[in-house]
Amino acid sequence: MQEGILIRGQGGIYTVRQDSGEEFTLRAKKKFRRQHVSPLVGDRILFTPGQGEDEHGWIEEILPRITSFIRPPVANVTLLVIVVAPQPEPDFLLIDRLLIAVQTAGIRALILLNKKDLNPDLEEELKNQYRLSGAEVVAVSAKTGEGVLELPAFLQNETVCFCGQSGVGKSTLINALLDIQTETGEISRKIARGKNTTRHVELFFLKSLRLMDTPGFSLLSLTDEKEDPVLLKTRYPEFMPYEGKCRFDPCYHDREPGCSVRQAVLEQEISPARHERYCLLLQEQRENWRKRYD
Repeated sequence: MQEGILIRGQGGIYTVRQDSGEEFTLRAKKKFRRQHVSPLVGDRILFTPGQGEDEHGWIEEILPRITSFIRPPVANVTLLVIVVAPQPEPDFLLIDRLLIAVQTAGIRALILLNKKDLNPDLEEELKNQYRLSGAEVVAVSAKTGEGVLELPAFLQNETVCFCGQSGVGKSTLINALLDIQTETGEISRKIARGKNTTRHVELFFLKSLRLMDTPGFSLLSLTDEKEDPVLLKTRYPEFMPYEGKCRFDPCYHDREPGCSVRQAVLEQEISPARHERYCLLLQEQRENWRKRYD
């Protein structure tokens, strides 16, 4: 058996890449279906190559994963790059959901503003809202090239998953970084949203860069929808300095009197907009918790 990393999969056909750069076409053995396990892009696997030029090989084993996501379906990501742009209008609630998933998985996040030339003020807004979130904000323009040459320094030696709404320019950024020609689309002028041109997850390589392109999406559920709501606050790094300083224990940091987090919000030490969205997500989590036995 040989070892490699899955770089794409579609219709039950998978492509594996060895460290040497050689690629093989594979199918997954039936045992994975019985085990309710699906190979994911980013998986390191053991495989048996096909015997003939036109014969596919077989995935024999999926090696232990560092991380895995259901949506997008990827494995062993170490850095999640959340791409946003002035057009389509940023979905801040989606950004927050993605950051919650990152905190739960224990990996790093980078908020990447593309098309900064369309709205220079958006960079400052993102930095103000997310300065204590644990995610750095970087602004570039794939169209003009501004900031693109400096971007690889943030991505070196990471397995990077690009995600975000359709039309924000994920594939265009990957084109610029890797100098490849994946399919890109334009913003629909009628509805000001992206046409989803990436139809499957794919992992690209160039020197020390490992970049995943994923289909754009505008919805993401929390990693565990029926998790105890009190745990949600632990996914917000900006809340941590105030833990144990509230009047009540536990404190959910939404409407309790004597809450140190709410006081920090009033004093602008924590982003009021981000806290407001936290309260929305907390209410959603409470509803899911109440229905956990339904």
